[in-house]
Amino acid sequence: MPFEVYKPRGERVPKLPLVTISKNSIVLNKHAREKLNTEKVELAYDKEKNVIRIKATEDGQNIKKTKVFSRGFFNHFYIGAKGKYQAKYDEKENALYVNLDQNMESPQ
Repeated sequence: MPFEVYKPRGERVPKLPLVTISKNSIVLNKHAREKLNTEKVELAYDKEKNVIRIKATEDGQNIKKTKVFSRGFFNHFYIGAKGKYQAKYDEKENALYVNLDQNMESPQ
């Protein structure tokens, strides 16, 4: 029987930007919001790679507390993905990239 190692919560675990996608909105966790450090974002979608870009901008969609209401965006690009995703932060672009093929909740 293989052993699993217990790591107490007190140890430093890297803080990951996480994005949760529901039917109507994109929810950014605290670390994702801290990385972007903005109140408005631009949403973009790469159909070939199945990746959403969430980029900080001065004139875009508002982040209301933790949510970006995105129903129109999902409908426009026919995005039906739901779940929790780890986002990759690009410092140069000041953007988060969410690969919809890498759902953290689906069995591996």
